[in-house]
Formats: sequence, structure tokens, C-alpha cells
Amino acid sequence: MKSLIVLALAGLGAQLVDGSLGMGYGVTSTTLLLALGTNPATASATVHFAEIGTNLFSGIAHWRFGNVDWKVVAKIGVPGAVGAYAGATVLSHLSTEVAAPAMSTILLALGLYLLVRFTLRGIDRHQLGKPLRARFLTPLGLVAGFVDATGGGGWGPVSTPAILASGRMEPRTTIGSIDTSEFLVSAAASLGFLFALGSQGINVLWALVLLAGGVVAAPLAAWLVRYVPARLLGAAVGGMIVLTNVRALLTSDWIDAPAGVRYAGYAVVSLGWAAAVVHSYREHRKDQAREAADAVAAEGNYVAPLADEDDAVRAGRAQASRD
Repeated sequence: MKSLIVLALAGLGAQLVDGSLGMGYGVTSTTLLLALGTNPATASATVHFAEIGTNLFSGIAHWRFGNVDWKVVAKIGVPGAVGAYAGATVLSHLSTEVAAPAMSTILLALGLYLLVRFTLRGIDRHQLGKPLRARFLTPLGLVAGFVDATGGGGWGPVSTPAILASGRMEPRTTIGSIDTSEFLVSAAASLGFLFALGSQGINVLWALVLLAGGVVAAPLAAWLVRYVPARLLGAAVGGMIVLTNVRALLTSDWIDAPAGVRYAGYAVVSLGWAAAVVHSYREHRKDQAREAADAVAAEGNYVAPLADEDDAVRAGRAQASRD
């Protein structure tokens, strides 16, 4: 019973992180299942089965809050499903111990880039609104889906930072679209595990408990991502990627660092992450102050039309005010 309660709380926390930052559900939940002694394939299969439901509820919540770009969902979700099915089939027969450190190195580089970009620069507003092309989203979806199925998580850590780094979508829209498209990825991965492992490869009870916790957190996470400043979200996402993958590398067979070195590394990364978030918040407040000052200045230059002016005069005064 205690294990089920822990699983429910883990599902709630994992979905809260995933729905607000665009990543973390699979990594968090799979890590817990592995700690309970589940083999990697069964852990990934169980988590993906639960994610079918959590992604559905999360996608609906993000859609209701206006956080979803359906064109991006289609362009990245379909190839992501193909990659996830292939990854589930591979994981069912092969170990990922060698591939995991290599993936962590790539993700660490992406996380560092994001952390620096959003902490120091924020969002390039000149790039926002430009379309994301299929030639970029298709290979990204294939790789992210494959990593997600073979690693028990990775759809968000791979796809979210790549799209954020393009500077063409607001963080909240990126996160909402990635969370929504993950429904296709989870469904495809679950089918792959089901065909390769059979029904015994999925712990249905654990999956349902994880799902219950995630369903509770989905609406709150979708609301949170809508109102948290974009610059803070970018710094938070970058810091999470860095910390997660530093831990993966330090504990991998490649490095296998002593406990003292690992904890010192975690402390340094955590302090740097906290400093980045604080700096991002301060810069966000400065940006707000500048925008407010610009708005006041714009209102001060506006000349209201007189009641007895005809339409032509009103139009001329309005054009002069805009100039």
C-alpha cells in the first residue's frame, strides 16, 4: 500500500513538472520504478502506458489554456510515434547502458545552451511566430521518440530544448505542444512494448496509480505554464536538463565518480541554477518596467479626436498620432 501511495505522489509531482516545463514525467517515474527493482523494459513500458492517459488530460488542459500549436503537434508527433515504436522494440531486446551516457552528453550540451540563452538574453521576439518546418521537426521527432522509449523518458528533454533554442515559439506554447504530441509517442511506445513483451511486460496497477496522480496535476500544470514568465521557464528548463544529465554522467560507467565528487558537482550545478533563475526573474522585472514605460509614452503621444470632427479629420489625426 505504501508503494502505491508513493507511486501516486510521484505521478502527481512528475506531471506537475512535465506539464509546466515540458519534460520530467518519464524520467521521474521510470527512476522510481527502477528503484523498486523493476527491469528497464518493464519500467519504460509501465510508464508509457500511464502516459497515454496523463498526456491526454495534459493535452486537453493545455489546449483549453491556449498553449497548443496543432501544426507543430502533427509535424513532430507522427515521426515521434514512429521513433518511439522502434525504440520500444529495440529496448525489449537490447541494453541501453552504453547509449545512455552518450545521450546524456548531448542533452547536457542543449541544457547549458538553454540555460545561458534564457538567463542572459531571454526570448528573441523577432524570431517568434516564424513557422517551424517539417524538415526540422521530423528528424527531431524520430530521435526524441526513440530516446524516450529506450530511456524510459526523453521526449521532453530532447524536443523541448531543441524547439526553444530555435527562438520561434513561446516557451508555454512549446511546452503545451510537446506535452500534447507526447500522447502519440506514448501510445506508439506502448504498442511496441505490448507486441515485444506481451501484456506481462506492463504492470497495469502501477500504471493506473501513476495515471491517477498525473490526472490531478495536469490542469494545474497547464495553468502554471500560462502565467509563469517565459524567461523564468527557459532558465528552469535549462537548469533541470543540466542537473539531470550531470547526475547521469557522474554515475555512469564512463565516469563513475566517487560520492564526494558527485555531491560537490550537484551542489555547484544547483547553486548556478538558482543564481540563473534569480537573475532571470530580475531581468524579467526590468523588461516589465521598460514595457510599462513604453506603453505610458505611447499613450502620452496619442491625441484624442474631438466630438465635432468628421471622419476624414479623425483619420488624419489618428495617422499623425501613430507617426
